[in-house]
Amino acid sequence: MPSKRGAFSKNGALRGGRETFGLSPEDLRTLRALKTPARIQRFVDALTYQYADTAWSPQRVLRERKGHCLEGALLAAAALRVNGHPPLVMDLEAVRDDDHVVALYRERGLWGGVAKSNFAGLRFRAPIYRTLRELALSYFEHYYNLRGERTLRAYSVPVNLARLDDQHWMTSEDDVWCVPELLIAARHYPLFPHKIARTLPRLDRRSFEAGMHGRVDH
Repeated sequence: MPSKRGAFSKNGALRGGRETFGLSPEDLRTLRALKTPARIQRFVDALTYQYADTAWSPQRVLRERKGHCLEGALLAAAALRVNGHPPLVMDLEAVRDDDHVVALYRERGLWGGVAKSNFAGLRFRAPIYRTLRELALSYFEHYYNLRGERTLRAYSVPVNLARLDDQHWMTSEDDVWCVPELLIAARHYPLFPHKIARTLPRLDRRSFEAGMHGRVDH
């Protein structure tokens, strides 16, 4: 048994018998204070949205206090992990648009999600969805590009980021491109037939403007 002075495991140091995942005491306190998915979402929402070709680790995001969709999802997955959940993420695949990444959690057998987005409807989901397909579909009407095209097409299997612990996805000072690479390689399932996608109407103006509330421009 490790002593309270700490020992090392494959994922990071143990402090007081609890896994630290290599995070600093300050970062651990910050993440452990986010005890519910709703609190995690509020923290992620407060991060400055950045337009950048980066893949920062949660540790880097905590220091800089900014991030985009991928980085917000990684921070959410890290916060969920230190509070007892597995670090799961799901990729939402789009056409003529960016993909979106959602950190997953499960309560009483039902799925919910935490995410950072410049679009109001692509963020938090309460744990009411029986399947990941149901969860993914809940994002459909809110997922559109600046031309008003509905762009969501597929969702991935849940990806457990613990698979990347040896690449220090939670604490690396370098970009963790291993995460998007793993998401791209994950199996994806279409949400509906291609024939349906070709006939989808564009979003109406009122819904378009509602989803843009709070958007941060370049």
